[in-house]
Amino acid sequence: MTQSVTLDALDRRLIHALQIDGRASFSGIATVLGAPERTVARRYHRLRSALVARVVGLVDSRRIGMLDWFVRIDCAPDAVEALTAALAQRDDTSWIAPLAGGTRLTCMVRTPAAGPAAGSDGGRPLFDHLLRTPGIRDVEASCVLRPVAGVGGWAGRTSALDASEQAALVGPVPESPDGPEVLAEASGWGEAEARLAGELALDGRADVAQLATVTGWSASTVRRRVAWLRAAGVLHFEVDVSPSHFGFPVEALLWLEVAPAQLGEVTEALSRHAAVAFAAVTTGRASVFAMVQCRDTGALYDYLAGELAALPGIGRVETALVQRRAKRAGPLLLPAVGERARRFPPRSTAHRVGHMS
Repeated sequence: MTQSVTLDALDRRLIHALQIDGRASFSGIATVLGAPERTVARRYHRLRSALVARVVGLVDSRRIGMLDWFVRIDCAPDAVEALTAALAQRDDTSWIAPLAGGTRLTCMVRTPAAGPAAGSDGGRPLFDHLLRTPGIRDVEASCVLRPVAGVGGWAGRTSALDASEQAALVGPVPESPDGPEVLAEASGWGEAEARLAGELALDGRADVAQLATVTGWSASTVRRRVAWLRAAGVLHFEVDVSPSHFGFPVEALLWLEVAPAQLGEVTEALSRHAAVAFAAVTTGRASVFAMVQCRDTGALYDYLAGELAALPGIGRVETALVQRRAKRAGPLLLPAVGERARRFPPRSTAHRVGHMS
């Protein structure tokens, strides 16, 4: 549970700056914000220590031969908390949330892509294992085909800097070496890359020396590799912070049934809606899934009856309110004694799902 922290104007400007470039130096950020470097660094470490905000490194699943799934799990009321806790410890889960009502929870799951080349059937063993877990009544998994909104940051946390300040934080756009669709086909995604990604997921601002120790590379190799992965679109950085700290405590999940002919128009519109924190085209009964952030339930109604209702081709909308987020984009961090305990929580392993009850 995060501590009670109120974000002031400088906090919000810092979060916006980090969303633009999560690994920008504090000195560079301080210059843009017009604040002392020591103050900027202290503010970030305060927010991170309080588990309010942190920079996380995220990998594009498609470019390393993986798939993302949005999973809905229906279970007995007395199994929700244990299942939530077990899933939160796994490296392959994110965005875990019990839903209001007490018998359902949702999460994102990453699995190897299906097919002989991947040596996998797309994660079916995990889903089958969930179905065999006592207390779970049903599992519905929809594969994410394409993210269409919220990539690069929810608008609610990217409105504190003006255009000139944002431009000052955006460095030259590096060219992708070969622009591979799948990284593994170009230069390999091995154990060292996976360790690098895992460390950056825990701490997107981990220093080069720390990353060199984890990967076994030299400092110069770490710098080149991180730059290459970012240029190729494999690795990007996000600020992991709850919208409730910006005054948007109500989170709703939407499943939209959209006519294929209007799919492009609907997704393009969703990408411009300020309330939409994330949206993606998926497989399943509903072709579009969206996360929406609102100030209260009245604002949610206004969005559903206004902007969303005005879009063509939506045949059916299912909504659910999130009770709480047990895990967001990055690995679970728990308050503990000592900074090292915060930064390096116990590594999760795939077998832990077997302990669910």
